[in-house]
Amino acid sequence: MSGTRSSGLLALGGIALAAVLAVVGHLEVNDNLNPWSLTVSDFAVSDRGGVIDAAMAVLAAATIVLLPALRRAGAGRLAGALLVAWSAGLMAAAVVPTNEPGLPMDAAAYVHRYASVVAFLALPVAGWLVARRLGGRAAGWVRGLVLTSLVLAAAMVWSAYPGDRVLIGLAERLLILAEVALLAVVAGTLLRREIGEVAVPRLREHPHLAELAAAAQDRELTPARGA
Repeated sequence: MSGTRSSGLLALGGIALAAVLAVVGHLEVNDNLNPWSLTVSDFAVSDRGGVIDAAMAVLAAATIVLLPALRRAGAGRLAGALLVAWSAGLMAAAVVPTNEPGLPMDAAAYVHRYASVVAFLALPVAGWLVARRLGGRAAGWVRGLVLTSLVLAAAMVWSAYPGDRVLIGLAERLLILAEVALLAVVAGTLLRREIGEVAVPRLREHPHLAELAAAAQDRELTPARGA
């Protein structure tokens, strides 16, 4: 298995695992916490070192695993640096807790907040840069998710300051969903591209396979020609 294909599979697996852990973490927390008005960090601080923190760490690792595949696809250094910033922000947010809901912010809470801000903004910009290397429908999906992420990030900023935190939890979870989907599209596209690149040399090494494939295609087209 090639390095790119392995990277794509590991990244997709990590993204899926992170999503499962995040859902489990929400189900395990205190029922008195409101997911619409409280952020994911508010949930995580009630279960320090629990599955939500693990989900953030796994997602950061899945992104790092994807970097070699992106380099082979021609993604520039800036896109790679932004993805590293996203991963570092996630890891910092997982390690450094925010304050308990309702308590004044301390130094750790500020570190957590700005690490999260860096992560949420770095990924959409990286996605926009990577999209042109993907091409086709994947590029369109990535750009759409980038724009969606930026709109949701703006909604979070509005809620956090003039909006008195109204529905901040909903806005953040939609933002996370959009950014995780962005990563999944990138990883899936790179994996599919690698599978196609591996198949072509194999057909060249075994000409009889190419002949069989061509014959099968001709049989599929025969009824259409006689119609």
